[in-house]
Amino acid sequence: MEETVERLFKSDILQDLMARFDAAGEYKKLGDFENYVFEVTYRGKPAILRVTHSSHRKKEEIDSELEWMDYLQKNGVTCPGCFRSKQQLLVETAVAEDGSNFYACLYTKAPGSLVKVGSAEFNDKLFFSWGEVIGKMHAVTKNYKPSGHKRPSWDEEELLDIEQYVSENDIVMNTNAIIKELESLPANNSNYGLIHSDVHSGNFFFDGETVHVFDFDDCSYHWFASDIAIPLYYSLLYGFTGNDEAEAKKFSVNFYQKFLTGYQKHNELPADLFKHLPLFLRLRDITLYSVLEKKIPLEERNEYTLNMMDKIRNRILSNRAIIDLSEDEIMTVNS
Repeated sequence: MEETVERLFKSDILQDLMARFDAAGEYKKLGDFENYVFEVTYRGKPAILRVTHSSHRKKEEIDSELEWMDYLQKNGVTCPGCFRSKQQLLVETAVAEDGSNFYACLYTKAPGSLVKVGSAEFNDKLFFSWGEVIGKMHAVTKNYKPSGHKRPSWDEEELLDIEQYVSENDIVMNTNAIIKELESLPANNSNYGLIHSDVHSGNFFFDGETVHVFDFDDCSYHWFASDIAIPLYYSLLYGFTGNDEAEAKKFSVNFYQKFLTGYQKHNELPADLFKHLPLFLRLRDITLYSVLEKKIPLEERNEYTLNMMDKIRNRILSNRAIIDLSEDEIMTVNS
């Protein structure tokens, strides 16, 4: 979290927001990268309290996020439900000392547990369920119509305005070239809609049978192919830190074999998916590099982070995706 926000987030603000949801008492901090996330107790059961600063999201963006989550859950997608506060509000607002706002939401805690990349549970059964929940989400979202404020579209992502965080001209130029290429893609109800945008292994629990997705903070109007690219991207990023491209390719082919089979239980594959996957893998390199530059000061970057950022930078400069999969290889997966 940025230092400016850290200085504003006093303990009394947290206690006030917890009390508004009748979740006062002990809590456990789970994360603080883009939002503050806490495990609290609500009506005798664990629940998740998320606190967002107004510099990150507007209240109407959070309102529309929760509305979409509610729609997904009512239509069979395994995602958290939302609790109302004592004032029957889904979003409570606390004012910081500088006049900015903190917004709080309370969610059900998903069943299951995190699955670490490379663990025994990170296997074909998980990959199938992972694809299944995303396929279900895409099928359901085709009929979704927001009642009020819409979530942002992909081109409103502040991280794509990369010159705010990166001074290297070649990276800025390559970013703009990818944006231009994306703008030329067809967008229709069969390949484009409101998607999660960040379904990596840190944003779901697995109960041994079913993937339960959470953290919808980045949901946006985007191509379905992006939601299909991101799971493989992060699996490779965290699972293959060396240079064994043969093993990475072998994993990728097997991953998509299981993932896409699960996906197709609920939704047809988007047209030209295999042609466009490299583009969305490259796009994720850009947004990840941008957020790391934004969130982690140079003096706080450890060797692991510096090494990862160096590899991402080199891929951006050379216009390479994290994995080189030919269309024929991927088509073989789906045959």
